[in-house]
Amino acid sequence: MNESSWGASPGAGPWGPAPDHGAAPAPHGAASPAAAGHSYDGGAVARTRPLPVVPDAGRHEDDDRDHRGPRDDPNHRDDRGATRLSGPLFRDEKPQEPMATPFPGPPGHDGSTDPQKPHPTEPEKPKKKSAGRNLRAAIGVGVGLGVVILASLFVYKPVFIGVIAVAVVVGLWELTARLAERKNIQVPLIPLAVGGTAMVVAGYVRGAGGAWAAMALTALAVLVWRMTGKPENYLRDVTAGVFTAFYVPFLATFVALMLAADADGPQRVLTFLLLTVVSDTGAYAVGWRFGKHKLAPRISPGKTREGLVGAVLFAMVAGALCMEFLIKGGAWWQGLLLGVAVAASATLGDLGESMIKRDLGIKDMGTLLPGHGGIMDRLDSLLPTAPVVWLLFVIFVGTG
Repeated sequence: MNESSWGASPGAGPWGPAPDHGAAPAPHGAASPAAAGHSYDGGAVARTRPLPVVPDAGRHEDDDRDHRGPRDDPNHRDDRGATRLSGPLFRDEKPQEPMATPFPGPPGHDGSTDPQKPHPTEPEKPKKKSAGRNLRAAIGVGVGLGVVILASLFVYKPVFIGVIAVAVVVGLWELTARLAERKNIQVPLIPLAVGGTAMVVAGYVRGAGGAWAAMALTALAVLVWRMTGKPENYLRDVTAGVFTAFYVPFLATFVALMLAADADGPQRVLTFLLLTVVSDTGAYAVGWRFGKHKLAPRISPGKTREGLVGAVLFAMVAGALCMEFLIKGGAWWQGLLLGVAVAASATLGDLGESMIKRDLGIKDMGTLLPGHGGIMDRLDSLLPTAPVVWLLFVIFVGTG
């Protein structure tokens, strides 16, 4: 701005030089400058005149031929409205919608009219721990199996050998079926079932030598049986077949070896079963209640170190009681060592089958036992524990 804009030049009013003939006419109904007694002849302008109406920039004389004011023209655009803070900046601009909930607040103060509406950031209630399976079905099936085992174990030993053989055949069927479904591995079931049954019977009748001989013959039968098929994947199939023969029937044969003891065969088998079940129960109960540190998260995410401690403690107590009161010539301290060994072997057996199931991409080996899965899901900890318990019995009290 210069000095002339503030009316410092002589002959100018407070609003600049007096307009000439090109000035816009006064609004409709307003008195003209001549009528008000003012002249625009270049002289000084009276200081008592009213404020002139500033015409719109860019207007021409032809725009006001009818002497209408800017407010009377419907096509006139009042740009002064842009300075109002309560409206939009331009006429064709939509008013800005208010934010729904600019800042989160407590329930009932987030802009909603419903005071019962929960706040989106309200912390969730902690979920109760779940057992992960049907406990009623699991307990019922477990009790039923226990009755069958005890009745056959203490009434007539050969009947219990039959129970072992049936469990072995069903376990072989489950494992070979899953191998075929998930990996397309064709393992011959017939030679495995026949050879597995022969292993159990030979172990009970002829001892460890008979069990080893039956194992070798079963492996040979698998090799020959697979030769009747296509040569593709022969090595893969027979390798899986020999592994299956060793994993299920051969390890189960050590239960028959324990039963063969004349003095206390049924008591040895009962001790083996009790310690394995107590170990699994202790691991499950303690791990479910206090488990926080994972034992092998990549193999079995549900197992914890606290559960392993529970398995060891429970098995040690059960082992001391069983060796003291069930096994002829046994001592309580031997039961403590036996309990530690059972807890370790049962846990490793459970992890081993979990590894197999993860490789196959399945949760359970079968659905035969409600609440448990399949037979192999119950034999997972028993099978690798059988040779460990048999060996410790031989060391502590002999073959019987």
